[in-house]
Amino acid sequence: MAINSLHETYFKKLEKMTRDFMDSQADDLEKSVDLLVDAWENGKCIYSFGNGGSASTASHLACDLAKFTIIPGKPRLKALCLNDNPSLVSAWTNDSGFGTIFAEQLEPWIDEGDVLIPISVHGGSGSGDAGPWSQNLAQAVNLGKERGAKTIGLSGFDGGFLGEQADICLVAPMDEEPWGTPLIESFHVALHHLLCLAVKERIQHSA
Repeated sequence: MAINSLHETYFKKLEKMTRDFMDSQADDLEKSVDLLVDAWENGKCIYSFGNGGSASTASHLACDLAKFTIIPGKPRLKALCLNDNPSLVSAWTNDSGFGTIFAEQLEPWIDEGDVLIPISVHGGSGSGDAGPWSQNLAQAVNLGKERGAKTIGLSGFDGGFLGEQADICLVAPMDEEPWGTPLIESFHVALHHLLCLAVKERIQHSA
């Protein structure tokens, strides 16, 4: 495919994803903002996490939730990314396996009313050379359910595990290769910025 044709196709598909998402998931987007604002109002914590490129998005999301949403004179939103301590991640991987890295970090902290935001292109479903993908996401989501936390999943393709188990799952509407991973990851970054903008606006106009 010629490079100009590649560019055009990429942006056309991204544009279609945006239209399709707003046609089918605008209500879920608003409910996601409600959950995040509820967590802020009640002094609860938001935990983001993911693998690979989604780990980078999770870190960026926690940064923006914690800092970008600050309104002078208002309480600050509590947000942490579970990917951001490589010593702890590697310690749990070494001792208990990669599948435990998020749930074990959450174990002493997760509480009713907290919000989990797992991010995954395939929604925690599928497998590779090391076996099933993203079992660390599944363990964390299951622990959150046991503790009364809520989950907002960011996924793609058919939603996968997150589409089935998250309280809300925002699914980037793309299931076509080779476009899937690059477009879904790009769309997740756009969604995370939109969520942060909406939360900041709600905090700014809160009583």
